[in-house]
Amino acid sequence: MKRARKNSGITGKFVRLALTSTLLAGGMAGGTMAQGSPAGTETTPASAPIPDPVFAQPYIDIDEWRDAPVRHRYVHGGFKGTDTRFSFYFPPKGQYQGRFFQHFTPAPDNENLAQQPTSPANDKISFSISSGGYFVETNGGGPAVAGFGSKDPTIGAYRANAAAAQYSRVVALQMYGGKRPYGYAYGGSGGAYRTVGSMENTRGVWDGAVPHVLGSSMAIPNSFTVRMHAMRLLEGKFPQIVDAMEPGGSGDPYAGLNAEQAAALREVTRMGFPLQSWFGWKTMGIHGFAALYGGVVMADPGYFTDFWTKPGYYGFDHPESFTGYRLQHKAAIAALVTGADAKRQKLETSVTNGKTTGNVDDSYAAMQGKEAQYVVAIRLSSPPPAVQFLGGDLIVLSGAAKGARLTLSRIDGDTAVFGIVDPAVAAKLAPGDEVQVDNSNFLAAQTYHRHQVPEAEFKVWDQFRGADGKPIYPQRPMLLGPLFTKATAGSVPEGNFEGKMILVESLWDREAYPWSADWYRARVDKHFGAKADDHFRLWFTDHALHGDSDTQEDAIHTVSYVPVLNQALRDVALWVEKGIAPPASTSYRYDDGQITVPPTAAARRGIQPVVVLKANGGERADIAAGQTVTFRGTIEVPPGTGTVIAAEWDFEGAGTFAVQSPVKAGLRTATVTITHKFDKPGTYFPALRGISQREGDRETAFGRIQNLGRVRVVVK
Repeated sequence: MKRARKNSGITGKFVRLALTSTLLAGGMAGGTMAQGSPAGTETTPASAPIPDPVFAQPYIDIDEWRDAPVRHRYVHGGFKGTDTRFSFYFPPKGQYQGRFFQHFTPAPDNENLAQQPTSPANDKISFSISSGGYFVETNGGGPAVAGFGSKDPTIGAYRANAAAAQYSRVVALQMYGGKRPYGYAYGGSGGAYRTVGSMENTRGVWDGAVPHVLGSSMAIPNSFTVRMHAMRLLEGKFPQIVDAMEPGGSGDPYAGLNAEQAAALREVTRMGFPLQSWFGWKTMGIHGFAALYGGVVMADPGYFTDFWTKPGYYGFDHPESFTGYRLQHKAAIAALVTGADAKRQKLETSVTNGKTTGNVDDSYAAMQGKEAQYVVAIRLSSPPPAVQFLGGDLIVLSGAAKGARLTLSRIDGDTAVFGIVDPAVAAKLAPGDEVQVDNSNFLAAQTYHRHQVPEAEFKVWDQFRGADGKPIYPQRPMLLGPLFTKATAGSVPEGNFEGKMILVESLWDREAYPWSADWYRARVDKHFGAKADDHFRLWFTDHALHGDSDTQEDAIHTVSYVPVLNQALRDVALWVEKGIAPPASTSYRYDDGQITVPPTAAARRGIQPVVVLKANGGERADIAAGQTVTFRGTIEVPPGTGTVIAAEWDFEGAGTFAVQSPVKAGLRTATVTITHKFDKPGTYFPALRGISQREGDRETAFGRIQNLGRVRVVVK
């Protein structure tokens, strides 16, 4: 079906909302610095940075030495006439080696996040100083650039960070003397868009970068909508889907599904959702769509009517699919619930599982009102019928806020909990106001991706094209993905950066689907041609999700990619400054939306070890209670990327990996054997966690790269 493209005519109001939504969702024109020179020679940027008049007057309001987490000089300040604030963390002169590292949060956030590390390996200040550099962080321009009043998305995308990076060099040269410091940017999810946008939209600021868990320019909102569609239809079927994909399972996740359920699973898989990642179906929720929803409704309000009223849309064509799911419940407000009330009542009001820390999984929740006096929920005069509720709206039918729609994140009995809303609107609500709890728009959003078919380069949308290559469903007037991406990154990524880049992507990522990295790599290849390998690496991390946290929700299924990120930052610095090329990109194959990698470390490459585990010689061992199982594991490190430093076991799902097998120093391939007796009947998934480190350092907190091997043991 032919469609007129109207992206260029999008209103400034929507662009500002797109900025808000995408930055806070965490996600989803030139380059940066010149290539590095050999050690001991002066380096001149390929293009000198152009002064930004908005940031012409830097100031410092704190300058002091601190001893935690390590000895450093803390410098805090900003730029006059702006809301931009920065923090610099300088090591003692004897530890400084002429570089800095700068982290970009998914959304403009806070310039002091690094002072509260979540773990030793995620301590950005200590990592930077131990790596011979100082650390830079900003608030990304302040709340105004992420709010509804933002008029210039480039400030939050890269200009505020670039200004702070440049001024940090002024302070560093005053402190240390010497040459211009090298600079390296990194960030994940929305921060990855900002990292890539910063590299592509500036000159002479950063010499290299490590974006991680990067989405494509079509990730928003489509990665979330297709997942929500599957979550609705496959509720109750996930245990059998997960079991099929676990070690020793049938390998057929479609067994036992009806036609509509099988189609939904096939659709989300072909769009790129990793099948193994459904293990987290109970807690993954709708993630960043909580922040994106308002932008989608503002950009394309007609869709949410057309969905229920016009042929070609799922709501009109298959109304039976929504029986028992659609909720349109009218009631009166019985009471308002403030943040303080919710705390006393132990009512869960967060749009994420846990507090916001700048993590790529929770950064978007910063938009939710947190002050104790804010209205965060309402009690209804009658509870809505019990239905699956992934999100919805509170439509205000009377009172001072009549006509308003406030997003709801959950229903708890007779209590409707707000998602991301304007606290000023919520403050207008009063007991007695008539309201309607309605999830019609959230249901409609679940197939929005079918009506957003992009160019042919996005192969995961081939399932929605006919034999003639044209879309089989009605198409909306504009593609929202590139607009959201541009609002975050400052431009749609094209691969046209200078300097060096290592992209770190996760093979089990449920938000930035793994094929997104292949999409950006193709753009890099197109820009650099035969010289692409001189500028770019792509490293996939197996058994890793989207969030950059060392604490895993389910440690027997996943590992942290933060150690890979640690090593990538050190490697990109060596590449720039010494001309030492990093290990090769991960070898992989794209197949109908899925990314697969070779089974051995030598063939897979990248820098993550590969762990293979067998129980009594196979993927599955069936035994009687009281019997002993022999486990044999192999940990193999890709050539030139370090040695094995640890082998840790978890036998019964605790996720503690408390049992260790000794590993000789200096081995690139280690084989470990152990036995374990199972006394109680049940199904177990024992796991071996192998850890490698570039220098073979068993004491350091940084660069301890992990992977898992898992098997099934059935005890009768």
